[in-house]
Amino acid sequence: MGEQMKLEGQLRGHNGWVTQIAASPVYKNMLVSSSRDKTIILWQLDESGSVLTGKPLKSLHGHGHFVSDVVMSSDGQYALSGSWDKLCVFGTSTRFGRTTRQFVSHTKDVLSVAFSADNRQIVSGSRDKKIKLWNTLAQCKHTIVNECHTDWVSTVRFSPSNTNPVIVSAGWDRIVKVWNLGTCQLKTNHIGHGGYINPVTVSPDGSLCASGGKDGSAMLWDLNEGKHLYTLGGNDVINALAFSPNRYWLCAAVGPVVKIWDLEDKTVVDELRLDIATITTGKKQPSPPQCTSLAWSLDGQTLFVGYTDNLIRVWRMDPPSDKVLSAIIKSVATLLSAGIACYVTLKVVTLLDPNHERKKEAKKRMEELGAA
Repeated sequence: MGEQMKLEGQLRGHNGWVTQIAASPVYKNMLVSSSRDKTIILWQLDESGSVLTGKPLKSLHGHGHFVSDVVMSSDGQYALSGSWDKLCVFGTSTRFGRTTRQFVSHTKDVLSVAFSADNRQIVSGSRDKKIKLWNTLAQCKHTIVNECHTDWVSTVRFSPSNTNPVIVSAGWDRIVKVWNLGTCQLKTNHIGHGGYINPVTVSPDGSLCASGGKDGSAMLWDLNEGKHLYTLGGNDVINALAFSPNRYWLCAAVGPVVKIWDLEDKTVVDELRLDIATITTGKKQPSPPQCTSLAWSLDGQTLFVGYTDNLIRVWRMDPPSDKVLSAIIKSVATLLSAGIACYVTLKVVTLLDPNHERKKEAKKRMEELGAA
């Protein structure tokens, strides 16, 4: 029995495309978003009612052009943004609305920014074809030039892994590059895309990264072994990618649709589509808005999706029915009796057994019981 997500609401506040969304890694009621309206909004989320709602709490107006990216530090205290005005802006989420520092060095639009796992380093990528490494005092410590991209650097991300600390970048030269964080030297070139690359995302454990772009393909790469694993077909331009924090899922903004893949069996779990007739005005629309950004909530139950109609839409997991709960209980009992450890979050039973064959056998048993 596959899991389904439903459209629960929308967040209004931006007056331009929603270019990026970041959920707080610490505070479940905090969300931050960037837009082509040149602003960043800090959202206050409310789950006290029957549906999740949100309102703009504060806005940051520190940029003079489209804001292309925004991320939050792992402690939830700081926000970092990049813009077409060539600047990176660093501000506190607790005193949002005030620019703390500006990072000035790029000569063209800043397309992507990221925090390291320990929040001590910042990386930025730009249309000037350069990747820059900064400290939080806005001092540029290193500019990657050797073996860097030959076209726009569209995305940069840190791996959260302490055992394999790397920077992953991708660009309009169709290449995903993996850099050693300590030396800023190139480790691996991942080649395979047939068009420019928009997003790259790294899995929560730092073992995988996924890339997507113009060719409509989501490509999975092994960061530890430096190799291509497999390709998933999106069939339209991929604008954003996000790994689920608690499921073996990859989520993609594919044109106007959000696709969710189960990476274990490489199947589509769900496709989130908007009803064109009732998107905004209630009247028939010529075409649906494009999905431009994605972010999962901390608990993995809510997906925030940004669109070209200036809205953030909130998709949530359907609560499990009594029948599903009963099947889950039976599944867990079966797994425990077989000596296989697991934990449960709503309708998801996560297997902890390291033996892959036993996991496959257990999953088959769960499917027979109707809980997977």
